[in-house]
Amino acid sequence: MKNKMLLGVASLALAACGGSEQSSEMAAVECIAADMVMHNTTIYTANDDQWTAQAVATLGDKIIYVGDNAGAEKYMCGEADIMDMSGKYVYAGLTDAHQHVEGLGKRTKNLNLFGIPTLRETVDTIENFAGTIPDGEWVQGRSWIEREWTDEKRFLNKHDVDPFTANKPLFMPRADGVSALVNSKALELAGITKDTPDPLGGKFEREADGTPNGYILATAMDIFRAIIPPETPAYKKDSVKRGMYENAKMGWTQTQDAGMPYDVVELVKEIHAEGGMLTRIYAAANVGEAWTILERGREVTDDNMFDLRGIKVYIDGTLGSRGAAMIENYADGDHNGFMNRTTKEELEPILREALRKGIQVETHVIGDRAVRSLMDWYEEAYRDVPKSERAIEEPRWRLEHAQIIQPIDQLRFKPLGIIPSMQPSHGIGDLNFAPDRLGAERLAYSYPWQSLIDQGNIIAAGSDAPAEIGDPRIEFFAAIERTRLDGSSGDGWHPELAVSRNTALKMFTIWPAVAAFQEHLRGSVEVGKYADFTVTDRDWMTVPAADILTSENLMTIVGGKITYQK
Repeated sequence: MKNKMLLGVASLALAACGGSEQSSEMAAVECIAADMVMHNTTIYTANDDQWTAQAVATLGDKIIYVGDNAGAEKYMCGEADIMDMSGKYVYAGLTDAHQHVEGLGKRTKNLNLFGIPTLRETVDTIENFAGTIPDGEWVQGRSWIEREWTDEKRFLNKHDVDPFTANKPLFMPRADGVSALVNSKALELAGITKDTPDPLGGKFEREADGTPNGYILATAMDIFRAIIPPETPAYKKDSVKRGMYENAKMGWTQTQDAGMPYDVVELVKEIHAEGGMLTRIYAAANVGEAWTILERGREVTDDNMFDLRGIKVYIDGTLGSRGAAMIENYADGDHNGFMNRTTKEELEPILREALRKGIQVETHVIGDRAVRSLMDWYEEAYRDVPKSERAIEEPRWRLEHAQIIQPIDQLRFKPLGIIPSMQPSHGIGDLNFAPDRLGAERLAYSYPWQSLIDQGNIIAAGSDAPAEIGDPRIEFFAAIERTRLDGSSGDGWHPELAVSRNTALKMFTIWPAVAAFQEHLRGSVEVGKYADFTVTDRDWMTVPAADILTSENLMTIVGGKITYQK
């Protein structure tokens, strides 16, 4: 309002000096239509050609001005919403490059075990929750994680929960979402005994006599998902809406959903038609529905709020569960993990057709054996389908997680045009067990963020929520510090693989946009791009790293609209 008054005073002065006709002409020249102007701040644009600015103006869903305060004055008139951002800091809208939005929303409704400090308290929490579930109904929750426990760091098993769930089947995925706890009742309903073989691409952990102990991995989880009563479309739609709200509250302006079932795709399209999109979603269909997207093709809304363009493939397990596929055995185990959640025979025709149809492929790989294998399979597909036969010459296929990468394989990313999609919080969370799982030698090429960047690669960074909290503050801190949240780490953790703050900002802005073929639309604060911004109360680029963790997201703006405001 103050700025509008100043412009009014200027107009009166002009009228006094040169007459009303001249003042009208000057006012018309000076007032350029805008819907919103943010000024008197530091804007981190993620654009190397103009890394910071003082002001930005938007019209509709696009940016029309980026520059200094003086240059913004001509937009600070008419009906523009003028915001003095003194004491606030503006960033190109943050993107979570690997997430599961429905799962995040569901986490707000089910038992959430994340962050409980001990095994004993975790079991007590499950017992209290199970007491609210009627006999015969499923006890469900997720996100227990033994790496954080201070009493026992072991996987949960059926003996922990059987005493209070004798008449209630239980299914609770670990935080990684690639392993789970089931109880004896669930095993009984599924018909699983000591004589049941492990499924391809999965495993039942067993007791000495071969009886499954209730900790299950990867494709073994599908057996139980198949007998759990399905959720209603209304329940799933509510979960998606809750997930988007949680993301907007955190400051994410886009999430890239790594594995969205087609029934959820249809629900997102409903939410979009109803005007309920709080963040953008870039999605990949699950590999089980790969041929559906290959036949139907990409689906994108006119405003780019929703874009379904990929296929999510699953190959190995996780490091914490000793399911990641390693070249050599685990340092604390007598095996090297497993692959084949999707076999090469299943995947080969999908890869080749994806190249011909212009569909992106995103593959879950964590261990060095899985990373190497998928790079081989990608390379074979590239060779079999030359650029002349592809819908997109450079397909920008991705490897999701890619936590342990042998140096020789790190050199292959750039020539093949493969984009690593990595989650910094995994790196600092795994501090609690990675040294034991891998040994000192392999730690040197684990979570090798800076090494990949030094070789000319970009990294699309995300959180993998709900496997992790899904907080951009934690992800940014992890990328630049490579320590636990309290600042501790350990011997041989290779702090040199952390990244600079400028790089970290790119990992959550322009580089995920590149990974989604959207760098011409968003990812940086530039004229003509979508008006997506994240506003915080502290300057992440200059404050002590620990202060980032206690900063607050004040405002999330998507397409020029405020979708969250504290």
